[in-house]
Amino acid sequence: MNTLKQGDKVPDFSVNNQDGETVSLSDYKGKKLIVFFYPKASTPGCTAEACNLTDNYKLLQDKGYEILGVSADSEKRQSNFKNKYNFPFPLLADENKDVINAFGVWGLKKFMGREYDGIHRKTFLIDENGVVEHVIDKVKTKDHAAQILEL
Repeated sequence: MNTLKQGDKVPDFSVNNQDGETVSLSDYKGKKLIVFFYPKASTPGCTAEACNLTDNYKLLQDKGYEILGVSADSEKRQSNFKNKYNFPFPLLADENKDVINAFGVWGLKKFMGREYDGIHRKTFLIDENGVVEHVIDKVKTKDHAAQILEL
């Protein structure tokens, strides 16, 4: 797993959001961006993380951030997840793992004694020029916005 690090330029990407609309990194040029990767829509940890970001959305916007959530779920699953919880930010349906691989968050995971490949829960803070400012490796799903705001 070759994860992007602080100071790395994020490769441009284009992938559909929950509504089938194309979203590209270049859409956010000149803006600060939070890109959070989560394993699976509508699971408890992922729901807690996305809801915490939603609850603190105004504070994050006040700091100049836009937000993108990314998983390998289908557009339909992302749409259901977004609509159920009224998330104010797009969820990318990265079924081909283009963005997931560009950021280097796909790799070996261990859970309850078994090993498998999957998405590592990580968050990247990207500056106005598309460069990684911070990487949060140990995401606290219920208190994620505070981790971002204290940086």
